[in-house]
Amino acid sequence: MPIRTVIEPFKIKTVEPIRWTTREEREPILARAHHNVFLIPADEILIDLLTDSGTAAMSTRQWASMMEGDESYAGSRSFVRFEAAVRDIFGYKHVIPTHQGRASERLLFTCLCKKGDVVPNNTHFDTTRANIEYQGAEAVDLVIPEGKDPGNRHPFKGNMDVEALAHLIERVGRERIPLVMLTVTNNSGGGQPVSIANARAVADLCHRHGIPLYFDACRFAENAYFIKLREPGYAGTTPKEIAREMFALGDGCTMSAKKDGLANIGGFLCTNDDALAQQEENLSILTEGYPTYGGLAGRDLEAIAVGLDEALEEDYLHYRISSTAYLGNHISAEGVPIVQPPGGHAIYIDARGFLPQIPPARFPGVALACELFLEGGIRAVEIGTLMFGAHAAMDLVRLAIPRRVYTQSHMDYVVEVILEVWKRRERIRGLELTYEAPFLRHFTAHLTPV
Repeated sequence: MPIRTVIEPFKIKTVEPIRWTTREEREPILARAHHNVFLIPADEILIDLLTDSGTAAMSTRQWASMMEGDESYAGSRSFVRFEAAVRDIFGYKHVIPTHQGRASERLLFTCLCKKGDVVPNNTHFDTTRANIEYQGAEAVDLVIPEGKDPGNRHPFKGNMDVEALAHLIERVGRERIPLVMLTVTNNSGGGQPVSIANARAVADLCHRHGIPLYFDACRFAENAYFIKLREPGYAGTTPKEIAREMFALGDGCTMSAKKDGLANIGGFLCTNDDALAQQEENLSILTEGYPTYGGLAGRDLEAIAVGLDEALEEDYLHYRISSTAYLGNHISAEGVPIVQPPGGHAIYIDARGFLPQIPPARFPGVALACELFLEGGIRAVEIGTLMFGAHAAMDLVRLAIPRRVYTQSHMDYVVEVILEVWKRRERIRGLELTYEAPFLRHFTAHLTPV
């Protein structure tokens, strides 16, 4: 009889205490944070599912490699190892380190975009959209229709609508589209994967029109494993081989190594374009640092070099995808509406389905995130009307699971809290804004119940 329990493929060597609080303690904490979970001090959180970015537990191999960090300002050994690790997987000619993914986006869009340009994506995430719009360009989401339906179980709901992309190119003209992006996995749409077939179709269309294709590669390893599980012809292929095949379709990528790099800081920008790389390196010197460290310490470059390799290990990916699905399947079985099928790095609760009495203008996702904190000290994040305004096709609450941090018993606790909130969902009220910033307002917004 096969063993059915999926266990963590690691042993715990160091522990960090969690501070317990009561609901009575959490109510004034939330009020002081203006009902924005971003503004709650981390010490007041019991289970932190705000993000999977930079929150991973590093391995013994990563910690050991950090001791070899070469902190030379230019041309360090650590950069050589980092560059080799990135090229081994992504295959691009130029590798520019940055302190995190949004810095890579800034370099790319500053060099490629101007006012009036249009940048298509399956779905832009918040910093991607903001960096494009900061240049005066327009960010356009072109995910397939199934990707906008939370209950649809399409295996690759992150796919781009290729027909819609073709129509966009025809409507605005190739000269207004400096690049096309493809986000793998599609974070804003529920952590849903993109198939190789779709990536190839997008690449073929782009290259016919002479438009560069760039990947937002933050969760490339999880995307590769979904392809192995779901796309015909890839069951016998390794995640690394799948990743190499996908990236060979593009002209470059942005990457936050705080996700599938299993590191606490760092990222990179890749391109095959020599002239563009020179522009990006010059801008990097101005804002990030010398091109062989890019705002990172040598020890961080070492940690990423090891983490990229560990993120592609099949035992780890099997555990990662299975543990995320464990959370989603348990709450879904009790009627909680989630984005189906469960994503790779997070479970996304459909806040509009959970709280139908709250219209999008009253931020149902924020209301639900606040209730999860009040009920059990859990911090999640709204991905919806507060984050994206009029661009929000859905109001979701993302429960992003840090890598190698929480155990199954932690997830069991999260299930219990969500189901308690589900039982009294009719009594939850919406919120209204009292303060918002001009860009990325969800990070610092102030709200109050109505």
